[in-house]
Order: sequence, then structure tokens, then C-alpha cells
Amino acid sequence: MNQNLDRILSASRRTDIPAFYMDWFMDHINLGFFNVKNPFTKTIKKINISRDSIHSIVFWSKNYDAFIKARAGEKLLQLGFNLYFNFTINSESSLLEPNLPPLRKRIEQLNKLACLFGPQKISWRFDPICFYKTEPLGPIKNNLSDFLLIAQEASKLGIKKCVTSFFDNYSKIQKRLNFLYRKNHQAVLFTDPPKDKKKQVIHKMEKYLASTGITLHLCCEKNIFSSLDADTTVLENSCIDGKLLKMLFGRNPEIKRDFGQRSKQGCKCTKSIDIGSYDDHPCFHNCLFCYANPQIDNIIKENPDLNEN
Repeated sequence: MNQNLDRILSASRRTDIPAFYMDWFMDHINLGFFNVKNPFTKTIKKINISRDSIHSIVFWSKNYDAFIKARAGEKLLQLGFNLYFNFTINSESSLLEPNLPPLRKRIEQLNKLACLFGPQKISWRFDPICFYKTEPLGPIKNNLSDFLLIAQEASKLGIKKCVTSFFDNYSKIQKRLNFLYRKNHQAVLFTDPPKDKKKQVIHKMEKYLASTGITLHLCCEKNIFSSLDADTTVLENSCIDGKLLKMLFGRNPEIKRDFGQRSKQGCKCTKSIDIGSYDDHPCFHNCLFCYANPQIDNIIKENPDLNEN
């Protein structure tokens, strides 16, 4: 059996490279290597990059404007790289995702990517689903208001996959919320609905997406997935899927599970090399719910008094 599997490059779970770091990315593609920092040990490993050793590059972004304007995708195709796109498009919310372009601009980007690279190479992520209050005794709100509109637009382009999950309350998020309240007295209180409510939301999304030809996938939601109705069409997701990449592009990519991800929560991702850095590549979108390292986190670290209750 041939063990010379081609590696998959992830760009990146840890930050938004297409939005903010494409010059850096393309410079290193041309140099033929990346220095990758381990987020836990901080050790650095040199990863050599070539058309012969890298099967695919999987991009993750909420804003592909800089990527498209730089014609980065076309240049990478000319160099012989296969490309796949994870594109997160949620409802418009200047509160939850303060530094994103308007929704219509992001849908235009989706259109452009589909025309340039093909809809089968795009996964639309509506992620995460958030429930929250802006007053302690106020009504519970959510970020689903534009879901139907986005689904309609994605369906018109021929996109067949929607990925979603529910908000996870990481410890760093409360520091952001404290900072936000102290800065402008804007309160955000995330809530965690009961499982039955989450199931209702997923089944409602599934039912609507079925009418558009889009299949719903759950990302790291093993408990919810296992409780869905027996006849559900919802699938567990692989955000990086070696088998899919092989089907799209041929050759011999890595297909083994990446148990370094949240496999116990249902992550089905294939092994890949993530070349982003939490420390060196802060994300300037400053989304309140993000598990990565938005710029706001660095501001809080440098000004600890801003995080006082």
C-alpha cells in the first residue's frame, strides 16, 4: 500500500488568513516553506511546500475580499495547488461580528468564488448559532435572522453543503464581554438553550435546506447529532475531508482522522497542517464568540484594568 500521502494545508483554523494575511501567505508559498508554531509548546517546525507534496489548500474565512482582489486563487491554481474554501456567512450583526463587510458584500464574494473555482469546492458555514440577551431580564435573541436569505443565495450558486454548530462558551469570551460593557456599556449575555430547543432549530434548518438542495452538517455537536430523529438527513461534518478532496482532485491525499481536533465532540476532520498562529496572526474581525485570538484579546492582555468587573 502506498504510504506517500500528500499533505493537506489548512489556512487556517487559528485566524483569518484570506482576510488579513494573504501577502504573508503568498510570500511563503513562493519561498517554498512555512515556519509553523505549535500553539501549546511554542516550538517552531519548518514545513516545506511544493505542488508535489501538498495535495490541497483548505482556506477558512469570513471575508474573502482581499483574497479575490489579489487574484490569489488564480495564482495558486497556476502554481498547481488544489483549493477548497470554508466560507462562514452568518446573519448581519454588528454586535456579534463587528468588523465584517455588509452581508450583501459577503454574498457577492460567495458568488465570485463559486464562479471562479466551482460551487462543489465551497462549504458554506453558518457558524455558530448564538442565543443571547442584551439585557439581563430582556428577551432571548438569536443570529438566525438572515439564514433563509443566505441559503437561497447559496442554492442559486449550486452550493450543496451548509455546516453549523452552537455557540461554545470559552473562558476568554467573558473577558471580552466585560471589556465591551466597560467600554460602551453594551451588555451581551450568551445563553445555552436546552437540547430539545437545539434539536428543534436543527430540524427546522434541515427542513428548509432540503427544499434548496443543500445538506446540513453538524460540526462538533455529537450529543445533538445522536439525538436527532432516525430519518434525519443531517450529517456529521469534516471541515477538512481528505476523501472529498480525493474525489474532487484525484491523487493521494491524507485521509486519516485528526484526533488532535475535538474528536470526542464529533469532529471528523482529516489530518492537516495548520499554518496559522494565534499569537502572530490576530484576527481583526473581533467576533465576540470566537475561540481563536481576535485583536480584542490582545488589547485586554495589554490593559488588564479594562477587564475589571
